[in-house]
Formats: sequence, structure tokens, C-alpha cells
Amino acid sequence: MPKILIVGGGYAGFYTAWKLEKWLRSGEAEVTVVDPLPYMTYQPFLPEVAAGAIEPRHAVVGLRRHLKKTRVVAAKVTAVDHSTKTATITPELGEPWEESYDQIVVTAGAVSRTFPIPGVADNAIGLKTIEEATAIRDRILTNFDKAATLPPGPERTRLLTVVVVGGGFAGIEVFAELRSFVSALIKSYPEISFEDTHFHLIEAMGRIMPEVSLPTSLWVIKNLAERGAQVHLDTQLKSAVDGVVELSTGESFESDVIVWTAGVMATPDIKNYNLPIEERGRLRVRADMRVEGDDGIVEGAWGAGDVAAVPDLTGGGVGGFCVPNAQHAVRQGKLLAKNIVADLRGEGVKDYFHKNMGAVAGLGLGIGVFQSGKLAIKGLPAWFAHRGYHGLAMPSWERKIRVIVGWVNNFFLGRDNVSLEARVHPRRAFEEFAARPKSAPATASTPAAAAAPSKPANAELPGSYSSEPATTAEVNGVAATDSAPDAPKAKATKPRTKATAKAAPAGE
Repeated sequence: MPKILIVGGGYAGFYTAWKLEKWLRSGEAEVTVVDPLPYMTYQPFLPEVAAGAIEPRHAVVGLRRHLKKTRVVAAKVTAVDHSTKTATITPELGEPWEESYDQIVVTAGAVSRTFPIPGVADNAIGLKTIEEATAIRDRILTNFDKAATLPPGPERTRLLTVVVVGGGFAGIEVFAELRSFVSALIKSYPEISFEDTHFHLIEAMGRIMPEVSLPTSLWVIKNLAERGAQVHLDTQLKSAVDGVVELSTGESFESDVIVWTAGVMATPDIKNYNLPIEERGRLRVRADMRVEGDDGIVEGAWGAGDVAAVPDLTGGGVGGFCVPNAQHAVRQGKLLAKNIVADLRGEGVKDYFHKNMGAVAGLGLGIGVFQSGKLAIKGLPAWFAHRGYHGLAMPSWERKIRVIVGWVNNFFLGRDNVSLEARVHPRRAFEEFAARPKSAPATASTPAAAAAPSKPANAELPGSYSSEPATTAEVNGVAATDSAPDAPKAKATKPRTKATAKAAPAGE
């Protein structure tokens, strides 16, 4: 039986496996998905997760729950030798092993692309994972609790200042959603006024949201300004050392929440896959998503999603390739499954062709924008279009129902504003009060025992939980309802994050 190995369980990988289960005949092929995380993240929902509008677990799709006929392996593919059709699979625990395959599908996704700006790696957080979105939300809530106990001053201002770097769709959405979140949050903190909060978006180009028209982007900037958020155009981040944000304009301020959304890049792991890569580090593929090298098609190798340079046959893509977004990845995954089945049966494969019908973005509760050609819709109607589109686009009815029911609950019950940031040190309270054996008294016959230093009471015990930030989707709910539009200024939070798929804090 042919073996199909799918590297990565994100949009493209999940949809490829999901549709293969539907279209493959019984016994026609064996499908394996390898990904360090046991779930697919629906990234368009990350801004709402960060703003407490969607429960974190509802924005992910469990691979084992929804891939009934597929073998799911929670590990990383660290190397591929396509000449022998073997892949090295490295689990978090245990020894690596060699996995053979007949067809390989590389859908390993993308990671945040950063620049060597001082302080960014240590003080910023991305928005590519559910862990990052959850960490941003918890940090803002924790900072509000801290700021409420402080008198006016630099430390209080730092805690209540939020900075987002990058004015693309992801950056604008999380910026606007967090502004909405903070504006609603103020009602629960009489010690904090709207004017105490500060929001700054930093964009190196002269405009935001290139996916929409210039008049629409200007409307967004005006709307944000009316809500107390400042957009810095033609401005570069020069430094973020110790949370001190220094701009190319000479401005400087401190922030405890710096969210980086200024671009993505194909996961660097594919450099070890012995497959052709183009100059930007993406997998070279044809329009039918078969991998292509200098000598032609690489038999038995496919690629799709953010990790692959898929030609955009509509002519609308940047540099002639499809832009890295969910809209393309989902559709590519579906067609990829059809092409693999057709190839196994000796039938013809089809080229990927998708003409973008428009762009829609949520900008906080009750506010959105929609652009299709010259048609632009703003405000509440666009917000309904945004929620309607993404609510239906979420894979599986089980996930759709959870998200939509959550939205309804938020409408009646309000946004859940409880921080669970303490989850990153789950054993702290237990360790503090846990009883420990008393040290045996030293005797003359055991002088070494008296000289040996005792282990600190709070030292980590073998097998105890790591003190690193949590790497799984958060436990408690997040809901959303703002009763009114926001006003001026914002908040701060400085989450730290590891640049790995499992790391907690770090976007698009």
C-alpha cells in the first residue's frame, strides 16, 4: 500500500489529510501526518483570542479528533532524503527514527520573520500561534491588575502601553481588537481611565493594509485615531531593549506588550529536506503543487501553503506567487488531496487557480472593513461579514458550533476578563507550601554530610513541571462583548516568547 507522509498539520496539511480520508478508497493508501503540535490553529481567529473574544481551545482543531483514518505523529521531521524516500522523525522524547514513504507532502507552514533589531528577540511576541495570542491576552489582564495598584508614573504607563509592529492585516486586526478589549476592560477598573491607556502601531511603509484600497485604509486610520490609538507611518522600530521602544522618528516610550506582526517566512526546517528551494527559502512547486527542480518535476513530492512558492495564475500575487494566507492554504490543501488521488490512479492533475473575491477584517466589536474591487463596506455590516465568513470557514461543524455559541454567550454574558498567566508556573503554590523531609543531623562519622550544601527548598524536583511558559492552548474561556466603541489610548504588556511552534508567547 502506498505511504503518504504529510509534513506539518497546519491549514494545508490538515485539509490535505482531511480530504484524502474522504476521497481515498479503502486500502488505497496509508496517510501519516507529522507535526509537533496535535492541533491545527485557525490563525484568522488569533486577534480575537488575544482580545478575549474567542476561547483559545475553540480556535484550534484537534488532529486526532478530526482525522479518523490518518496516523498522527506528534514529532518533527528534521531531515528528508528524497533519493531514498526516507524522513527522519524526531520526537520530543525518545530516539529519532527513519520513516519511509512513497509520496511526501511538505506543508510545514511559516514562522514570524524578524530583523536584527536590538531587544526584539527578548521583548517582543509574535502572533502565529494560539499560545502567543493567549499570552498577549493574559499579559494585558495581568498588567491591568498591577497598574490598578500603582500611582500615576512611568511604571504604570509602561504597563498600560501596547505596541504593535506591522500594519498588514494581522497587525491592524490585533491592534484594533486589543484597543476594543482594553476600552471594555476599563469599566471593571475604576482606578484606570481611558486616557491612561496608550496604543501605538508602527509601520515602515507609507500606508497600512495593502490588500484594501487607499481610501479604505485611511478610514481605518481615522477610526483608530477616534478610538485613541496612534498609527506611526513611514516609521521604523530602531530598538526595543528592556521594553524601551525607540522609533526612527526620534520618539521613545516604554511598553510591556510589544507584538510583532511584520512578516512571515517559510519554516527554516525545509533546508534539511533535500528538496529544491527558491531564493526566498520557500519550496519550489508548480501550479499543480508538484515540487519542481532544475531538471523538472520531482516525482513523489508535493508542497502547499505558506512554506511553498505556489504560482498565482490570476496574476494578482506578489512576485507572481500566492501570498501566504489562510485563504490560499485551505484551498491548496483541498486541491492537493485531489491531485494526489488523481496521481495515484494515473489520472491528470489540475493547476491551482483562485481569484481573491475580496478582503475582510474585524477591527473590534461591531467594527470591520470589507473590500472587493472598488466596493468597500465599513463598520457594523463589514463586522458581520467578517464573523460570518470566518465562522463558516472554521473546519468541521463541531468547531463552528463552539465558536458561534461562544460569540452568542459573549453577547449576553460579556467578555471573560480573567487572566491565567499564573498557569506558566503551575507548581509554584504547591512548592511553596509542600512539606519536605528534614535534613538528617550531622554526626562525627559523616563529616561530609555536614559540609555538603543542602538543596534549596524551591529547587525543581526530578520530573516536575518546567518553569518555561505553557505550550498548550489555554484552559479557561475567553469571550467577547464590547457594549460601545472605544476611545483614546491603550495598554502595555511585555510577553516573552520562544520562536518555536510550541513556545507560548510570540504573529502575522
